[in-house]
Amino acid sequence: MATQIFVNLPVGNLPASIEFFTRLGFSFNQQFTDDTAACMVVSDTIYVMLLTHDKFKMFTPNPIGDARKTTEVLVCLSQPSRAEVDSMVRKAIAAGGNTYNQPQDYGFMYGHGFQDLDGHIWELMYMDEKAAQAQ
Repeated sequence: MATQIFVNLPVGNLPASIEFFTRLGFSFNQQFTDDTAACMVVSDTIYVMLLTHDKFKMFTPNPIGDARKTTEVLVCLSQPSRAEVDSMVRKAIAAGGNTYNQPQDYGFMYGHGFQDLDGHIWELMYMDEKAAQAQ
């Protein structure tokens, strides 16, 4: 069995977060979704648990940080093309998110990102593997 990753993120408004990520094209595993948590499917091995603050507090002794003021984690997802990077950023902005920098073009690698409704940073990147090997 392949190792799976479950990224847990606190969200201030679970229904709004579900709507935001649905507009970006993500689906949710209803078996692990209720009024306190939603299991967002990124791939067969990557999931993001969107948790209400009360639910998130059950898993940590530390206070929840405000992602608009501090950064503890950057979530980076690869995309199949530069166009898909740009498309996801456009969808995020249309759904109420925002960008925090300009696209970064390194020739063999291209990236851009957005902040979700709670300020969590999502980096998106495309890497041309053949061009990267030539570096």
